[in-house]
Amino acid sequence: MNTEKDFSPLTPSIVRALNDKLYEKRKVAALEIEKLVREFVAQSNSTQIKHVIQILAMEFALSQHPHSRKGGLIGLAACSIALGKDSGLYLKELIEPVLTCFNDSDSRLRYYACEALYNIVKVARGAVVPHFNVLFDGLSKLAADPDPNVKSGSELLDRLLKDIVTESNKFDLVAFVPLLRERIYSNNQYARQFIISWILVLESVPGINLLDYLPEILDGLFQILGDGSKEIRKTCEVVLGEFLKEIKKTPSSVKFAEMANILVIHCQGSDESKLTNDLIQLTAMSWMREFIQLAGRVVLPYSSGILTAVLPCLSFDDRKKSTKEAANACNHSLMKLVTPEDDVEEAGVGSEPPQQDDTPSRTQDTLDNSLNASQDSVGFSNISFFTPASPDRAQVTLDLDGIVQVLDRHLHDPATGMMTRITVLKWLYHLYIKTPRKMFRHTDSLFPMLLKTLSDESDEVILKDLEVLAEIASSPAGQTDAPGSCDISDSKSELQVRGSTKSVQLSGFGSKGADCSPSTPSMNSYFYKFMINLLKRFSMERKLLEMRGTFIIRQLCLLLNAENIFHSMADILLKEEDLKFASIMVQTLNTILLTSAELFQLRNQLKDLHTQESCALFCCLYRSWCHNPVATVSLCFLTQNYKHAYDLIQKFGDLEVTVDFLMEVDKLVQLIECPIFTYLRLQLLDVENNPYLIKALYGLLMLLPQSQAFMMLSHRLRCVPNPELMRAAPQKKPADSSKPAPVHIDYRELLQHFDRVQNKHLEVRHQRAGRAEHPDRKLVL
Repeated sequence: MNTEKDFSPLTPSIVRALNDKLYEKRKVAALEIEKLVREFVAQSNSTQIKHVIQILAMEFALSQHPHSRKGGLIGLAACSIALGKDSGLYLKELIEPVLTCFNDSDSRLRYYACEALYNIVKVARGAVVPHFNVLFDGLSKLAADPDPNVKSGSELLDRLLKDIVTESNKFDLVAFVPLLRERIYSNNQYARQFIISWILVLESVPGINLLDYLPEILDGLFQILGDGSKEIRKTCEVVLGEFLKEIKKTPSSVKFAEMANILVIHCQGSDESKLTNDLIQLTAMSWMREFIQLAGRVVLPYSSGILTAVLPCLSFDDRKKSTKEAANACNHSLMKLVTPEDDVEEAGVGSEPPQQDDTPSRTQDTLDNSLNASQDSVGFSNISFFTPASPDRAQVTLDLDGIVQVLDRHLHDPATGMMTRITVLKWLYHLYIKTPRKMFRHTDSLFPMLLKTLSDESDEVILKDLEVLAEIASSPAGQTDAPGSCDISDSKSELQVRGSTKSVQLSGFGSKGADCSPSTPSMNSYFYKFMINLLKRFSMERKLLEMRGTFIIRQLCLLLNAENIFHSMADILLKEEDLKFASIMVQTLNTILLTSAELFQLRNQLKDLHTQESCALFCCLYRSWCHNPVATVSLCFLTQNYKHAYDLIQKFGDLEVTVDFLMEVDKLVQLIECPIFTYLRLQLLDVENNPYLIKALYGLLMLLPQSQAFMMLSHRLRCVPNPELMRAAPQKKPADSSKPAPVHIDYRELLQHFDRVQNKHLEVRHQRAGRAEHPDRKLVL
């Protein structure tokens, strides 16, 4: 430095001492500067004061020479001490050159700069608050300084500044938040520690309402929550906990909408390899749970995004048990918010929906302005966002289209866990119950996937899936004015199968009023479509029919009306071109009809063919049962048409008797010994009035080889009493003991139909015989 340059009012000795490499000489020069500045203060000579500060800043603190810079820093600190309370008038000139030295490559010089700024701030106290942003910016850099001495000095300065801000009532939060938002994304641990400590301090100051600006920093806080340092994570948890407490105290002032995106993002764990990600996800899910409970129905427009975040968490294992429980609570609370009023068109929805029982009471008007409408959520690999709508929104609208899109996507994704799939189906069922009219707009797109879900590996998933399909098939909202497929039949006109049962269905169950159960059995336009597609699926997936067919049909008989199911399936099978499948399906349905407890009422209806309705049902079933001769005989046994059963067995001699055929006869004999046919066995006592029953049973006996079933039936027939012995006792025959055959069933026509169906089966078998040497041994898969 040119020592001959004019530095007045600084004397040459002061200038030389400031440039000296020894700290002690620079300290002496600083004391001289302090004395000089005090004289100027006493004289109120602000011009000379500014001149001294300018020389120290430009010629020393910003000099190229390191010792000069050190001298400038200690000189500026001395000026501040001399100025005392008046230092606030010159803070900009004092602070800026010191902050510039924070970027110096020499760690000792950075330390001296930190020391100088500490002295400046200590003297100025509250006057530095308007300059807080530049001080914070400089400190945030020193917090990550690699030199421990510099870091230690910055911590002292940091504590001093925090004390000053805590005491001040002039802190400009609006100006500070953009800087905080920028710095909060630092990846340096020390910088993060610095940032989080400041947020904790500002949050605790009564006059500073940081909650208003929480949307600006919430994402950064969740980023810091994933830090590798346990101490930083702990502090961040404390900060987030304090914010959540404040949110619970004043929910009306919370900007739920602006933070909803952030929670949805962090609820969707993207990096499974990071253990800290579990903490982020759990915390975000806990916040989401509180948001749903605090905001009530106002979160409904955001339900698609929330479900995108929540649903995958429901399939977590015990390692993430807490996150799973929080997600389950979110899902449960969100589902409760959907009510029948959401099925009303938007123009008819009240601007102030009723408060739910499980949500805290609050001012609805303030909450209505807190959240806005959402867009459809995006795919699994992306993040779901909400798009705010007009702030003057007057009503809460359920984002049904978005919800259905999310649910459908989870059903289609093969990686979706079992519990998630069950929850998806619960949601669909809930929506069909609460908002049926709007949901039926999506039924055509959902229907194929719901049918495909019947092939799921989990029984629980299938049960929930069947509940949804049953609700679709029975809901009045699915009724259409146009006649459905269920009104079409290939049955002979004289039997009037469809016509007679249609009246039974309407009179038997009544109209489904508003006060009825949502699953009151009835048929709508989707019922017949469901039955057609179900049978088609069984036809394409024989393993499904074999493993789950009985289970699915029995559950449907519980959920819907058994008569409707059997009637419609019989109609569809009557037109089935795959005769082998038709035979297998009839055999399955017949076994269910004869053995399942769910079909008790239907069996009782078929036992007595004294009404037009029961006769029509018998004729409808009979026509399809003809695909399987043994099943047809068992149907006649069930309906006590013993003469017709005998006539059918007589025709068995014209059929091709295979091993499978004999196995079915074997099963029928075993069924006769079951409780289902107790009434049939008791009728063997009345030999004179049931001759055809005995003949039919003997016919079965003659068909069987001498197997265990043969011995069982033979033993049973040996127990039939001698008619001569029965005559020995006086007989008082009841007037109606001989059951007259119903006159409105044309049994001759039924036999002709049986012959036609069996001839078709024979033709098909002959065609297969031309292609394979042993057709009976081939498995139809």
